Amino acid sequence: MLGGDLVAVWEVALSDGVFRVEFAHGTTTGKRIVYVNGQEVIRKDWMFKLVGKETFTVGSADTKATIVIEAVTGFAYEYTLEVDGRSLQKFIDNRAHTTKTWLLKVGGEDYRVVLEKDTMDVWCNGQKMETMGEFVEDGTETLFTLGEHECCIKATSSGKKKSGIVHFLLLDGEKIPAST
Repeated sequence: MLGGDLVAVWEVALSDGVFRVEFAHGTTTGKRIVYVNGQEVIRKDWMFKLVGKETFTVGSADTKATIVIEAVTGFAYEYTLEVDGRSLQKFIDNRAHTTKTWLLKVGGEDYRVVLEKDTMDVWCNGQKMETMGEFVEDGTETLFTLGEHECCIKATSSGKKKSGIVHFLLLDGEKIPAST
């Protein structure tokens, strides 16, 4: 599909899914192609300037992503991906604080459940879920269903200032380990 011009591949995990960003850069032809999950989102042929930036969006929330093309030495190039104005690593580190993700198998199906801690929105396999929140004695519970299964994300105090609130997912009352 991409031929010999594929120079970089990144994985971007958002609430509505994990997106594969591929970049093809023809340094002899000046061609630049950006693919997101195999779909071409940018194609530029015959660019005389081989360095620069390509900006596009990823996911249903149209998260801004930019590929930065820099010359390192002579004819060598370095490609970095920025997401939401940060390097991919800083973006990933920030999401580790603002979201929690669980990967689970229910009735033979794979599910990726993401909690956005600031809004308490719950996403499952790319869809924002209908939830019901309630206060309980030791914190809050956010309730939703996966098919025939009752799910509950419990938020309770860890009792420690540093770790703050702990979130865990219960599927039909069984605790599901969070993914790293």
